[in-house]
This record gives sequence, structure tokens and C-alpha cells, in this order.
Amino acid sequence: MLKKRDLFEVNTLYELAIHPEVKPYIRQSTESAFHFYQSTEEIMHAELNGELISRTIINEDNDPIGTINLYDIQHDAGFLATWIGQAYFGKGYNRAAKEAFLFELFYQTNIDTVFVKIRKNNFRSIQAASKLAYIEHANETYPFMYAQINQIEDLYHLLVITKENFFQHMEVIPFVEHTQTINAEDVS
Repeated sequence: MLKKRDLFEVNTLYELAIHPEVKPYIRQSTESAFHFYQSTEEIMHAELNGELISRTIINEDNDPIGTINLYDIQHDAGFLATWIGQAYFGKGYNRAAKEAFLFELFYQTNIDTVFVKIRKNNFRSIQAASKLAYIEHANETYPFMYAQINQIEDLYHLLVITKENFFQHMEVIPFVEHTQTINAEDVS
């Protein structure tokens, strides 16, 4: 479902990223295929420096279909950014990718708080976030962060996922056992 970013997937991801229903909502440069390639290189370098964490979302055929990232990492927290190609909307990839990524963040790193900012006019993302039991509205609980993301204009909702809340709402044990089984089979 997730893999580390690489440059071999750039062309496929770029074609998905420039779709008019996707492009306005992604953070990565889509000015041209060349700029997308350069920004992917920069993302990979920034991950090596511990500035962000980025993964490619893949489907069951191992085709790249989007990305999921944790940006602006500071004080064991960061901002989640996810996008999926339009052809893959509504098929469950977004939720599955988020949950796999959050498991990775909360199990394998020191991250304990993940913020999500969603444009108030991005109804698709608002609807998707509302289906996640472990995500909470944070406009009032993190007023400084809310003010910071809306410095120029009131454009974003602020949401938060904490490690504690995530694990309270997920069935952790079956996932861990499944992961251990897969890893054991890979070794033998």
C-alpha cells in the first residue's frame, strides 16, 4: 500500500497530479514534469535530513496512485498531506493509506501528534476526514496553530490526530500480528 518515494514513479504521479480535481489541493510543484521531478528529488533529500516523511501510495497492482507526507516536522509533530489520483477517488485508498502511514509514524518514529489542515472549500477532503473516528477538530483546542495556518485569510480547518486517540480507535493487535506474519514469511 505504501512505499518510499523514488524517481521512477515521477511520470506516473505527475500525470495524476495535474488533473484539475487534484492539482489545486496538492503541495508539490506541478508547473511541469521537470519541476515535479525536481520537487520529488527535494522531498527525498529532505526526508534523509529528517525534515519530512514521504511515501508513495500504491494500488494492488503496485502502480503509484498518489502520495502521503508528513511535512514541517517539529517537536514530535507535523502536518499530514495526502493526495490520490482522480481515477482512484472513492475506492478506499485514501483511508487505507492514512491508517498505514499513521501506524508507521506512531510505531517507528517519535511522532505523537499529526495535524491536518483542510481548505474550507475542499468538500471531498472534509467528507473523507469526517469518516475517521480518530481525527478531531482542533480549531479551538489548538488556537495558536489555527491562527498560524490562517494568517493571511481564514481558509483552513485544523484537525489533529494524536497517537493516543489513534490507537484507541484502531484494532492494533490484529494489524501487528498480520505485520509480523508477513515479515516472518519474507525472511524464510
